[in-house]
Amino acid sequence: MGGAAHKMPARMCWLLLLGMVITFGPAASPAQAADSSVPANHYDFYITETNVTRLCHEKTILSVNGQFPGPTIYAHKEDVVTVNVYNLGYKNITLHWHGIDQPRNPWSDGPEFITMCPIQPGSNFTYQIIITEEEGTLWWHAHSDFDRATVHGAIVIYPKRGTVYPYTKPHKEVPIILGEWWNADVEQLLEESQRTGGDVPISNATTINGQPGDLINPSCSKNGTFRMLVEHGKTCLLRVINAGLTNEMFFAVAGHRLTVVGTDGRYLKPFTTDYIMISPGQTFNMLLEPNRPTNGSSNSRYYIAARPFVTNFNLAADNTTATGILEYVDMPPFAGLPDFPNQLPASRDIAAATAYTGQLRSLVTKEHPVDVPTHVDENMIVTIAVNTVPCGANETCDGPQGNRLAASLNNVSFVSPVVDILDAYYYSIHGVYEPDFPNKPPIMFNFTDPSFPVNFTKRGTKVKVVEYGAVVEVVFQDTAILGAEAHPMHLHGFSFYVVGRGFGNFDKSKDPASYNLVDPPYQNTVSVPKAGWAAIRFRAANPGVWYMHCHFDRHTVWGMDTVFIVKNGKTPNTQMLPRPPNMPRKLETNGTKVKGFN
Repeated sequence: MGGAAHKMPARMCWLLLLGMVITFGPAASPAQAADSSVPANHYDFYITETNVTRLCHEKTILSVNGQFPGPTIYAHKEDVVTVNVYNLGYKNITLHWHGIDQPRNPWSDGPEFITMCPIQPGSNFTYQIIITEEEGTLWWHAHSDFDRATVHGAIVIYPKRGTVYPYTKPHKEVPIILGEWWNADVEQLLEESQRTGGDVPISNATTINGQPGDLINPSCSKNGTFRMLVEHGKTCLLRVINAGLTNEMFFAVAGHRLTVVGTDGRYLKPFTTDYIMISPGQTFNMLLEPNRPTNGSSNSRYYIAARPFVTNFNLAADNTTATGILEYVDMPPFAGLPDFPNQLPASRDIAAATAYTGQLRSLVTKEHPVDVPTHVDENMIVTIAVNTVPCGANETCDGPQGNRLAASLNNVSFVSPVVDILDAYYYSIHGVYEPDFPNKPPIMFNFTDPSFPVNFTKRGTKVKVVEYGAVVEVVFQDTAILGAEAHPMHLHGFSFYVVGRGFGNFDKSKDPASYNLVDPPYQNTVSVPKAGWAAIRFRAANPGVWYMHCHFDRHTVWGMDTVFIVKNGKTPNTQMLPRPPNMPRKLETNGTKVKGFN
């Protein structure tokens, strides 16, 4: 199966060697890691149970260092950062450094049962984060079950030491994390969905930096509303992240236009807009100029707002609008309501989302060149579908036509193995996965025809094996099975050029003629249009095991995912790093409860 000849250890996942960490610099306390904007080489993350209250509902959540959202990691381009994660919570967990390519280092990438066994309660694991070409805003989040609903935070990557931004340095920088809040325990909602085969209930509120704002149940939420203080003429850099589990989102600031300058840790040709559309997993950097009048006739407070962008009109949706407040500190106080951003698109405004996404172009300069592959070695067309699997014997299921909801890529509904795929590949363990993920759907049909009947998908743990250095083009094709819908597709281990997008069925004889091979955006997460397609290209020069999945978490749980295995190259610098000796050990479980340790 292409794995290197390594001696199999006594256990498939090693016993964690407590205290054995690789240190690249002095350790920072949790408080320093959370509050300082000075880059540090090492962070300590403590996964704990924390009581929080939103919408007058108190519940216990998992958090990092008691914070929700969690601490921000600060670094420079080309830094190496280590994060020692101590699991003091009640369940197994992993963390992922979203958008960090981790060259030759899939061991620290983080998706559960793809590149590692989870960190069990009472254990710890040190992740090594290797930052190479990334510069801008990325983020980290849990990559197990629905844990990332509350376990997430920003990664701020400054320019390489000795270099500068490709724009005037802003006066201040503000991470803004968009998310979702459920009054119920999200783990219980996931377990109920898995038991019944039905959908996961919609969120109770959209959030900005963990807060719903004062338009959603104001008596409960007003005091916690996020506030951003500004001064006239002092430019702010907003680092916006969509950490939501289920919703793409529109975002705007009343009375102010936004100059978008970056996405997913890469720079863009600047353009000015009234709003943005941001998918789960994506980040955008934008400059905001505080320039409202000071003659006393203007409000001094302006709503920052986010609402879901909904594309599947057959489904129930969270229709809440989260708010924060931008407030001028050099204007007289204003007792009235802040101005609302009337430019914020309606939740079903597909034209507004399409117009925004169509403006994304890479910044092409000597310092920030592009390298768009023009020759393709592997062509793939990957259909995206929400479909079903049969209800089990003696079961009653809540999915369509009494079946279980499932999801698939090329009609393969991914099944997570009990041995993580990276170990199986590294040690050539047979029977864990099948290296034959198809390059095209098994049946060609009118993918965007809403009258196409609901179909059963096939379960399997199929992966795509790619030669080192091969150029891969993937055309993601949405389907109308159970309703056409936009999907945020994320690839670990690589950023990719989004060379084309369109509506309808992809036509391989015509659509490539419209590709942008000059300055396409370089991203790690792409929003595939509803009833449409998106084409990406990347050069597979990162050996290892790399996850690809929809960033709607329930779709991933249902099977809308697969794995790329990129083979080693011929030189030492083009081969995977050795397996660290302190990887988390194999689980032993009884149902969903951890039995303990060996």
